[in-house]
Amino acid sequence: MRTATPEEAGLSPAGLDRVDAAVRAKIDDGVLLGAVTLVARHGRIVRVREMGRAKRFARRPMRRDTLFRVFSMTKPVTGLAMGILADRGLWRPGDPIAKHLPELENLRVATGFDGDRPMLADPDHPPTMRELLTHTAGFTYGRDKADPLHLVYRREKPFDARNLDDFVARVGRLPLAFQPGTSWKYGLAMDLQGAIIERLTGQSLPEFFRKHIFDPLGMADTGFGVPREKRGRRSGLYYTGGPFRLLSMPNPLFRESRGVPWGGMGLVSTVDDYARFAQLLLNRGEWAGKRVVSAAAVAAQLTNQLPEALTAHGFQAGHMRIRPGFGYGYDGAVCYDPELADSPVGRGTYQWDGAAGTWFWVDPEHDLLYVGLIQLLSYQAPPMQRITQALLAEAITDRQAAR
Repeated sequence: MRTATPEEAGLSPAGLDRVDAAVRAKIDDGVLLGAVTLVARHGRIVRVREMGRAKRFARRPMRRDTLFRVFSMTKPVTGLAMGILADRGLWRPGDPIAKHLPELENLRVATGFDGDRPMLADPDHPPTMRELLTHTAGFTYGRDKADPLHLVYRREKPFDARNLDDFVARVGRLPLAFQPGTSWKYGLAMDLQGAIIERLTGQSLPEFFRKHIFDPLGMADTGFGVPREKRGRRSGLYYTGGPFRLLSMPNPLFRESRGVPWGGMGLVSTVDDYARFAQLLLNRGEWAGKRVVSAAAVAAQLTNQLPEALTAHGFQAGHMRIRPGFGYGYDGAVCYDPELADSPVGRGTYQWDGAAGTWFWVDPEHDLLYVGLIQLLSYQAPPMQRITQALLAEAITDRQAAR
């Protein structure tokens, strides 16, 4: 990606300074150890900032090539891979999931509990691929201890699977949390998509991602796990008991869990690599004059797929809340009506974040992208996406001129 000055890109340098200052303030306050951020507009990188440290005690500074676990920011990449397979005619939104994963043929729905045993009913209809890509099929993560399904998931341990086939078999023994299409619940749907990609292509998920996404985009530092020769570039991973009490998480979290490439949370990346992926979305599937995925597939991914009855519910996932004007596309959230959603971004903005606080968005209306990478685990990080979106909106000079 080429570079441009803020003025060439229609951005205020002072406005960008305020965005940077908001991130740096969290570092100065001891809430974050460090961050790497990138802003691009009209296909050109306008600003990259390396702030703070990547390792606490080694006092290693953040660098542009520092490697981060992006966790759930893997999901939009999986969504793009599904778009590539849709282009090949290998699946359709209305397909039953069991057409591609036969182990899920006999899924049932939990309608209540007798002690810790679910009472089961047949689904009103077999959950579909569209529902799988929008978290409306009925799968969860099973991590909410207040939900009786937690005990069922704990017994089955889907993420202890040896491989994706074993994972699918375990999920096939779990009940759905609700009738397909009637609710929204954040869960393991994208990990099931990873299994579908393997089944439909005969390739492993890492191989498919590398051949069809990472290599065409030049994302040389993105993958499942970190090769030995790159491990010195990893950022430390932290959780916190409060400001200036950042505690280290073990480095094995940077490696694949039991060798399984999870389509919902497995990738490691850098700020430049992820910006290339984000720019591909803004380019509607084209990169360096070559088409990676069709414009129609990208448009489907970046279009709200939820009916008003579901967006009105206020479903929560991390720092994001589904609401009128702010729905969900394929494997990521979509702000389809900024005024209704009370959001400062442009219409059609697609965004997601990760469990270690990473965040990104692409704003097609303003031809803008932002990537922010930190490593503060488990949503203990402040809502940096919301903070930086509000400030970056003030930095768009052509929007200000229009007013």
